[in-house]
Amino acid sequence: MDTEKARLEIARVEKARFNMVEQQIRTWDVLDQDVLDVLFSVRREEFVPAAYRSLAFADLEIPLGDGEKMWTPKMEARVLQELKLKRGDRVLEIGTGSAYFTALLASQGTHVTTVDINPRFAAEAKSKLARAGFAEVEIAVGDAVRGWGDDKYDAIALTGSTPLLAPGIVRQLQPGGRVFAVIGEPPVMAARVTHWVAEGSFTADDLFETVIDPLRNAPAPPRFSF
Repeated sequence: MDTEKARLEIARVEKARFNMVEQQIRTWDVLDQDVLDVLFSVRREEFVPAAYRSLAFADLEIPLGDGEKMWTPKMEARVLQELKLKRGDRVLEIGTGSAYFTALLASQGTHVTTVDINPRFAAEAKSKLARAGFAEVEIAVGDAVRGWGDDKYDAIALTGSTPLLAPGIVRQLQPGGRVFAVIGEPPVMAARVTHWVAEGSFTADDLFETVIDPLRNAPAPPRFSF
């Protein structure tokens, strides 16, 4: 690509990024300037599968293969805002996927552990995060839908839905910590932040209704049979 074509391509990409922020994200009540800033600095197109790179800034769930999808840009930005992360926070992400949301979490100066049940996603995340300057993110392969290890976290984010939030997840919160998860089953799901209030005491705030695919092996309520 010659210099002029390269310049025009860069301008096109940056215009698309700007439109994503102004037309999708701001209109979804994402107004935190720190969040908006990282949407410009962390390059979403570098985390999208090559076949869908032209759709990197579109308001849709981009396929990742193996039946999984990326969140929409407005979902990523809204959840990042709702977690209210501070520098030095310990964060657990359950479901690495494309690793773009992982990069957004790490961009806040947090210590991120991300876990995915799919070894391919974990392997690809390692190289993508390193290229983006987030090589210190801890990446693991496993099933974390009911919790992960014994560590405590200031924030936990589940990137797939779950009919029930497993008790093992909230037990991993530090005092004052919070969990984001989409709770329920189609057609009724709520994006919910659960807050640690006191030992064994939690409150939950429903933010908006949405429907996203479930995490593999997500806990479900018992079914009655007749």
